[in-house]
Amino acid sequence: MKKKHLIYLSIAGSMALFSCGGSGGEEKPVEAEAPVTDGIVVTDAEMEQAKAIYFDRCAGCHGSSRLGATGPHLLPEAPEGNPAPGTKLLGAAGLRAFIENGTPAGMPEWKGIMTEQEIELMTRFLQLDPPVVPPFGLTEMNESWKLIVPVADRPTKPQHSRNIDNYFGVIMRDAGKVAVIDGDTKEQLAVLPTGFAVHILRGSASGRYIYSVGRDGRVTMIDTYYDEPKIVAEVRGAFDARSVEVSKFKGYEDKYLVFGGYSPAHIAIMDAQTLEPISVTPTAGNACDGDKEFIEEARVAAIVASHTDPVWICNIKERGMVSIVDYTDPKAPQITEIPTARFLHDGGFDVTGRYFLVAANAANKIVVIDVPNKKLVEIIETGTKPHPGRGANIKNDLGELWVTSHLGENKLSFIKTDEGEGQWTVVKEITAPGNGGGALFVKSHPKSKHLWVDRTLNPDAALHSVVDVFDTKTLEHKKTLTMPEGADGRMVHMEYNKAGDEVWVSVFMGEKSAILVYDDKTLELKQMIQGDWVQNPTGKFNMYNTTHDIY
Repeated sequence: MKKKHLIYLSIAGSMALFSCGGSGGEEKPVEAEAPVTDGIVVTDAEMEQAKAIYFDRCAGCHGSSRLGATGPHLLPEAPEGNPAPGTKLLGAAGLRAFIENGTPAGMPEWKGIMTEQEIELMTRFLQLDPPVVPPFGLTEMNESWKLIVPVADRPTKPQHSRNIDNYFGVIMRDAGKVAVIDGDTKEQLAVLPTGFAVHILRGSASGRYIYSVGRDGRVTMIDTYYDEPKIVAEVRGAFDARSVEVSKFKGYEDKYLVFGGYSPAHIAIMDAQTLEPISVTPTAGNACDGDKEFIEEARVAAIVASHTDPVWICNIKERGMVSIVDYTDPKAPQITEIPTARFLHDGGFDVTGRYFLVAANAANKIVVIDVPNKKLVEIIETGTKPHPGRGANIKNDLGELWVTSHLGENKLSFIKTDEGEGQWTVVKEITAPGNGGGALFVKSHPKSKHLWVDRTLNPDAALHSVVDVFDTKTLEHKKTLTMPEGADGRMVHMEYNKAGDEVWVSVFMGEKSAILVYDDKTLELKQMIQGDWVQNPTGKFNMYNTTHDIY
């Protein structure tokens, strides 16, 4: 007999409903059919715990409905034509081996991070059918929308004399918070509740607002004009998400915001001054491949805003489609779909801002899009599971280069972007010290002579607790920066200050969280920011660099 279950998600240590209520308001449970158990015993309480663990740890790579993307599917029976075995065939022992040990292709080892009870529970949960996701559309978004401070009641100029351009927004992922730090003084200005597992922050075109989006689909708008930055609006755009961006083209600065849904999969447009929802466009459709497979869970991955045209570039992950969204009519946006390769994930602009480069993880490719002309330029083979973040732009004797790191192997690939011989080819490949992949981000700055890379998901503790620095001119390895005394965890995500002379690195998933501030010239540690409020920091976003796409 099938039973009814309420779908919950764990948020910052409490239970928040996997439903359509607005954050901070009264939530209403959503009923869904329980998965067929086939003799596997999972209690109601265990089911809620397992859903929360899966959402937090697994959904980003394996899909909200466990259909697979960067990682393989996690369904009881393998879909037709899919080479990955079903979870029933793997059984509890096989699933445990993967969960505990990770894989060389970039899956981290969860032993020591997840408890024995959590691992054992997931070996049972993953052999069940995935829960059904209820609908979530414009009506539900409007019900969740909260305009906390109307535009007319906000300051017309900063209430302080600080340098907003050098503010850093720092994600405290598991705590469901974002800290705003003065990059000049290293003073913590605010720690704000922004929703579970915030994925990215984006700066408004004016440089005033910080927009955050969490894996719970909650968008939060932070106003930096206040002496203590504060939340002025919020909305929930889906059950699961990872990307937002604002309009940046001249005449449309800060008018609209685009939201990329994972579950349900859709593109939503909102008023960037209030977060009031305007329109929703589902992203389901045929895949880029010749077989024209129809993809229902077509999640929206990286989003960037063009500075040369009134468009956003939205990457439809599972379909392998790059969607160029014209926002001149936000109620009925015109969308140009460009078939590329699967599965689209992270990416950024070349140094001119004309070309967008994005990783297609499953195909081991980087896709190049000519944004003004809305066309595919090239698909470049790099290495196993490229993961560039937004990439890095550097220049040396090889020309203008855009750089990607890789999850699945120890490789940095340098793609020539300027015109001439070798354009849109990998002109150089180098490796970091040690074996295996696990790199999530690369970073540089126009005023720097250095390229930084992390190895966050490498299973070797000696590698995931360091960052490596290379000379941008010679591409030779310059230094390995090890974990300083007093910090413990994995080092992840480098971010420059506005001046390009400091690099901030997070320490997370350990006993002693920290934000490390390095001198980019000497590569010496200048300051370690710690305190009770520094809770598992991950991404850090400098306001000026984020707004102006400097990386």
